[in-house]
Amino acid sequence: MIDTAVLERINSDTVSRKSLDEITEPVKAHLEEFRGFFRETIKTDVFLLDKILRYLSKQKGKEVRPMLVFMSANLFGNINQKSHVAATMIELLHTATLIHDDVVDEANSRRGFVSINKIWKNKAGVLLGDFLLAKGLQVALHHKEYRMLEIQSKAVQKMSEGELRQLKTAGLFNMTEERYFQIISEKTASLISTCCEVGAVSSTDNIEHQLIMRDVGMFVGIAFQIRDDLFDYGKYDIGKPKRNDIQERKVTLPLIKAIEHADKKEGVRIRALMKKRKKSSKDVERIVEFVHANGGMEYAKKTMYQYANQAIEKLELLPPSPHTADFVDLIHYIITRKK
Repeated sequence: MIDTAVLERINSDTVSRKSLDEITEPVKAHLEEFRGFFRETIKTDVFLLDKILRYLSKQKGKEVRPMLVFMSANLFGNINQKSHVAATMIELLHTATLIHDDVVDEANSRRGFVSINKIWKNKAGVLLGDFLLAKGLQVALHHKEYRMLEIQSKAVQKMSEGELRQLKTAGLFNMTEERYFQIISEKTASLISTCCEVGAVSSTDNIEHQLIMRDVGMFVGIAFQIRDDLFDYGKYDIGKPKRNDIQERKVTLPLIKAIEHADKKEGVRIRALMKKRKKSSKDVERIVEFVHANGGMEYAKKTMYQYANQAIEKLELLPPSPHTADFVDLIHYIITRKK
């Protein structure tokens, strides 16, 4: 069983916590090996493609998704080649979706670098994303990991459905809390759920345990996205917020709940501000202050902690493991990260 103190500490941003390096120390060697495996997988003799891929390799993220694969596998005591195949498939899919997202959003940057679509145009971005998706299929088929391919294919379907659902809802400006959770479950949490499930598949044949990890990942993924959505309405304690969601007219949980709590007339005025394509800094800050004044931030944080705790409670259903506490620490990191 997990100590109840662990459950209590997940309900606050202020509790001291381990660094990401400390949390992932048990899988550090596997992450390093994975990087080499990933580089070999995406090698190509097509000059332009190779050039873009070398540029892409400089844009190293936190590797949260491969971490989740390895740490899920570690819960069952057996990180192996199947785990590396799973992590590579996930990272190929994730990278492809980021590149395609930049094309759709007409983004200018990614992780501090000029975006690929900005340098090599949209066509190259779409084709590179397609190349990475194809590589993921090849990796699965080469290693005969048909179960993992099935799980990941379902995630791709869900992610696409979530994107289209958000596109339609954004255009109608009729986002509700129910729709919000459906969209983030599909867009974000489905892939994180897949990370945890395929990690388990790689190291245990117990179907029940694999499904528990799928649920763990779904809860973690929802909490992860709520944390992202909170950043846009943050103050200046973690650096100047970019306010991207507000500028892009994306309605997320803090705003949904604030409008629900607020005076009806004020809610209508804020909705009208959100619909503006070009907002002044004064418009943006008025929206932020509205969310803070009407309980949107508090509600979203509380909800995020509830999902994190649901993930931890699911972990309690698994056989005892010396690595359970590491996984809990990773959940805590995910919902308290500063960027």
